[in-house]
Amino acid sequence: MRSRFARICSAGLVAAMLVAARAGLPAAGAWAGPAVPAHADDRGIPTLAPVVEQVAEAVVNISVLSERPTPMSPLFRDPFLAPFLPPLLPEGPVQRQMSAGSGVIVDASRGHVLTNNHVIADATEIRVSLRDGRSFRAELVGTDPATDIAVLRIAADRLTAIETGNSDALLVGDYVVAIGNPFGLGQTVTLGIISALGRSGINPQGYEDFIQTDASINPGNSGGALVTLDGRLVGINTAIIAPGGGGNVGVGFAVPVNMAMAVMAQLVEHGTVARGRLGVMIQDLGPDLAEAMGLEVPGGAVVSSVEPGSAADRAGLRPGDAITAIDGHALRGSAELRGRVGMRRPGETVVLEIRRGDERLALRVTLDPLEEAGAPGGVVTELAGLGLRPLAPGMPGHGLVEGLAIVSVAPRSPAERAGLQQGDVILAINRRPVTTLAELRAALERARGNALGLLVWREGREFFVVLPR
Repeated sequence: MRSRFARICSAGLVAAMLVAARAGLPAAGAWAGPAVPAHADDRGIPTLAPVVEQVAEAVVNISVLSERPTPMSPLFRDPFLAPFLPPLLPEGPVQRQMSAGSGVIVDASRGHVLTNNHVIADATEIRVSLRDGRSFRAELVGTDPATDIAVLRIAADRLTAIETGNSDALLVGDYVVAIGNPFGLGQTVTLGIISALGRSGINPQGYEDFIQTDASINPGNSGGALVTLDGRLVGINTAIIAPGGGGNVGVGFAVPVNMAMAVMAQLVEHGTVARGRLGVMIQDLGPDLAEAMGLEVPGGAVVSSVEPGSAADRAGLRPGDAITAIDGHALRGSAELRGRVGMRRPGETVVLEIRRGDERLALRVTLDPLEEAGAPGGVVTELAGLGLRPLAPGMPGHGLVEGLAIVSVAPRSPAERAGLQQGDVILAINRRPVTTLAELRAALERARGNALGLLVWREGREFFVVLPR
């Protein structure tokens, strides 16, 4: 429930829109471009109903059927007993579960629906229900857990797609409407503003550039639409911060539509997302660091190290360079740079604007493939659905422990069922330390088909996990 102060503010907003509508002026909060549609109905009361009617047909409800095994015995998670138990992963009967979420039709001719990856994770069947009452079984085109985006396809005619906006043009204070399926109730509309832009830290292992809004977002809204008052999609609602209760407290997040559409283009064309890589370690260019470097305005990223032979090295980037913009877009911080590079494919060229002392330079960088980054040997992905890479600067645990970093966990894999997460570090397998891919392969060969007892580090603590072979 919104606070008394929020209700007063909402009342003030309606009053302001009414005055603007009657005076023939744009409503407060309008931005450059189309005027905010402060509509008045036959009673002379301001309403957003025409905007909602414009976009509502494109917002869908998603029902997901999933099957999950019952949890294994706690004994198999005991750090002392696990290595000595039989080489089996005990799982009880499969449990069938139903869950609900939201989605947005973005291509009517091809039946493409954008939603969140976490909405359809573990799904054995996905159904999309339209506002007109029709329901269709959906095909999963592809997913990208790193941005929490998934693309579905439905075979249906008479679909209505939403118009997409430009999330880079948003300003803090712009009005937005969130439309989704909270708590499985059916299509619901809420109103708010853009509270902040470029938020990160929600999923540190992913690519983050979240839009923050106070429009009410609750469980089930995930995958729904965040639209501006001219009826254009600017975000895919994805997360909330809800201490203790699980409901809305006015802090919700959406994936910017520019990022979502870039991911969708790759998923539709290739079925997966290939990401580019610079080969640098970076940190935020805050006010203190900007002053120390003699820069007038903070914002951007400072290069702390350059990997020899990387794309950045070939382009001439040096430690101490301040990257202030990419392809003409001014950067807010290092997370935004990482996200924008991650949305470009290997082999593409980006232009970085940098400050080096008193010099202003523009460097063209042809990006490396992310999959080939890191130490020789690449990434191992055959171990129970895990993607593993030797620890490197910038990874969780680097400088604290020695081992192999988990960089990806395949959905519905044995590793995911065992609770392993991206960002974990495997220290040992069956009591044999593993710090290189060669040591990993030797440990797997020595196991000879038996279960694997993994010693895992996560955020300062160590524990055992048992995996089948």
